[in-house]
Amino acid sequence: MNAEAMISGKNIIKKYTNFTLDVGEIVIPKGFATALIGENGAGKTTLLNILAGIRLDYTGEITYFGEYNDKDRENKPEVKERMGYTGTENYFLPHWTVEQIDQLSHMLFKNYDHDKFMKIYDELAISSSGRYDGNKKVSELSDGTKTKLALAQVLARDTDILIMDEPASPLDPLMRDKLCEMIGQYINSKEGRTVFFSTHNISDMENVTDYAIIVEHGKIVESGFVDDLKEKYILVKGEPADAEKAKEILYSQTTGKYGFEGICLASDLDKLAGMDITTEQASLFQISVAIMKKNSHIKQVSI
Repeated sequence: MNAEAMISGKNIIKKYTNFTLDVGEIVIPKGFATALIGENGAGKTTLLNILAGIRLDYTGEITYFGEYNDKDRENKPEVKERMGYTGTENYFLPHWTVEQIDQLSHMLFKNYDHDKFMKIYDELAISSSGRYDGNKKVSELSDGTKTKLALAQVLARDTDILIMDEPASPLDPLMRDKLCEMIGQYINSKEGRTVFFSTHNISDMENVTDYAIIVEHGKIVESGFVDDLKEKYILVKGEPADAEKAKEILYSQTTGKYGFEGICLASDLDKLAGMDITTEQASLFQISVAIMKKNSHIKQVSI
């Protein structure tokens, strides 16, 4: 499947003392929800912050909406007006109140709707009392409630793309389900709307993910529409007697006394001929973990 790019980038490099983000090419497809997946320290937050314009100390080329570059992003207010961003930890200053966040958002963004903010504030039950509390400080909120407040603030704007760093991590299961619903509503409410989010909660977010980008050690190691990835990678299950031979072919393998299972490239299935195996469609979680294992520095632990 091919799609128009909402954001694209080439040769994006950011160097730290012991780590380098080196992305040769990245495409965020327009009109879809894209998940950025990888281990802690893989470079997800750095990449998100570069694309969102939070980090400026990098080299490379970035194009927004098919017409603006990253210099336009900083010099033409209409670019950032079309972009929404939510980050982690200190996204809001601790001493800010809910009312101040509402007022600042109104001052900073022409497309901010106070009434919509209040509506989402109520729908997400941000106040435990059920009533609006504008004097509540950010420092008094739980991590999950801070995330809900950030969602209310960004969704109260009329944007074309949401860039979100780990929005599901601080949320309880019910709110993660609500987050998926909100992402779907956002995308479907206006043609071309796009969401780009990083996540560790692959299973919880899979039903709303259209496209996946997997990063390891600062590089993109796999990307594609989820349906295409599920055709490229197959879940294989087999008997214990074939485990060692299959291990040489599979992307990843888990072995127990009743047999083995692992992820195999569909193009390599014929190499398993003669083995007593069954195949199933793999989930995005299973595919992602297999690819991360293939590229990870983490070694198998024997206990």
